Amino acid sequence: MDLRDAGPAEELEITRTFDAPQVMVWKAFTDADVLAKWWGPKGFDWIRGTMELRPGGVFHYGMRAHGGTMEMWGKWVFQEISPIDSMVFLSSFSDAEGNTVRSFFSNDFPLEVRNTLTLEEHAGKTTVTLRGGPVRSTEGEIAFFGGMNASMQQGFGNAFDQLAEYLRGA
Repeated sequence: MDLRDAGPAEELEITRTFDAPQVMVWKAFTDADVLAKWWGPKGFDWIRGTMELRPGGVFHYGMRAHGGTMEMWGKWVFQEISPIDSMVFLSSFSDAEGNTVRSFFSNDFPLEVRNTLTLEEHAGKTTVTLRGGPVRSTEGEIAFFGGMNASMQQGFGNAFDQLAEYLRGA
């Protein structure tokens, strides 16, 4: 099987400016208790999350659909961390024990996506840019990921709406 990493044309990119200082936005991405207040799709309740913020460390989390039995688990494995400025991490779906698993919605979704998150502050506002693309993936997985761009833009947009709401109240 020929595996490759996605190129720039196949990556997802989302940029959003928040009315909050960079250090506050950084904490929102690096503190499991804060992530519990905004991360994930609308309509899901936090089950639990653990954060080990260091290269090689893991953020492992679980959520459950409101009033339902559907659980969704995920993890980030940190590769690089430059406090308050950027981080690089591999994201994947996981089981409750933290093992990487296929997504619940398609076997064609890549097992891992490499993400680069950058934060830049200007006049008290912080611009967040998230870029991500499949790694060690088949052509089919990369194509499937690319075909989900609009859906992922909407999903991250909703999560970032929740982050903006959290930051307004923090």
